[in-house]
Amino acid sequence: MAPATAPEDAAPLPSSAKGAKGEAKTKQSNGRREGGGDGGQGPKRKRKEVFIYGNYRNYYGYRIDRNIGEDPRLEIFKRKWFEGKDCLDIGCNQGLVTIGLAMKFKCQSILGIDIDPGLIETANWNLRRMSRLDKMSVENTKVPKSSDLPSESCAEKMSSEISNGDISNIRQHDIFKVVSFRCENFVESKSMSKWSEHYDTIVCLSVTKWIHLNWGDDGIITLFVKIWRLLRPGGIFIMEPQPWTSYRRNRLVSEIARENFNTIQIHPEKFREILLDKVGFRSVEVITDKLVGTVTGFDRPIQVYHK
Repeated sequence: MAPATAPEDAAPLPSSAKGAKGEAKTKQSNGRREGGGDGGQGPKRKRKEVFIYGNYRNYYGYRIDRNIGEDPRLEIFKRKWFEGKDCLDIGCNQGLVTIGLAMKFKCQSILGIDIDPGLIETANWNLRRMSRLDKMSVENTKVPKSSDLPSESCAEKMSSEISNGDISNIRQHDIFKVVSFRCENFVESKSMSKWSEHYDTIVCLSVTKWIHLNWGDDGIITLFVKIWRLLRPGGIFIMEPQPWTSYRRNRLVSEIARENFNTIQIHPEKFREILLDKVGFRSVEVITDKLVGTVTGFDRPIQVYHK
């Protein structure tokens, strides 16, 4: 997820997603030929893709310092929030944090959801890949054929990015029984609306901006209320909200985002008041004001709300 620029300012590779109106939408620049008219001989310009839901490819390469193995957010999370718990990761992207939480903290179960079917496909591929690495570490009685080994980027990168090179925690349980992924629009999901007190811990990391820009104030309130309803008594909601300056950089990502940006009344600094006074969470703690090992622009405060 490594350039020092944030993904919201970058132009990643294409991906599809269900949008605010139920259609797969990305914004493209014109692929006009250099050199002018219809008969121009110059090469085509590359089309610039913009992901209106923040559904970036290679997000973790943008976000994490290459000198740091583990996602620094996992370093500051407490084991008691996840161990033996039923968990939900909203906006899971390629699933590396979801898998990392399961491996490091031994969740009872964890479901990762994302609006982008392509990212969910990648998340399931990452899950299968980690399972294969686990089998390779257990079956240590013979040297596998080179054709059976994952590529260097597979074995080394996955073990590094997910749990700092230690995959021993997976052996404690079948990872496929613990981790699952599903393509879902959380704001508009009717299935999620039917559930109540289903999870012990819900994680929502760097997602609120994209919900806010695509669904406005109503969308952010829907997000918070659904999370509260899904949490069991004593449950934990871990949120990493993006600052208003980040909204401003992405306000032109789509026409809907531009319109919502101009009408938003609930700015991120008001989230705490809304969650405590309106939604009903009883307390909040800020577990970090600056993440070590995070690329500039991603050192955001992480808030933990208690139901």
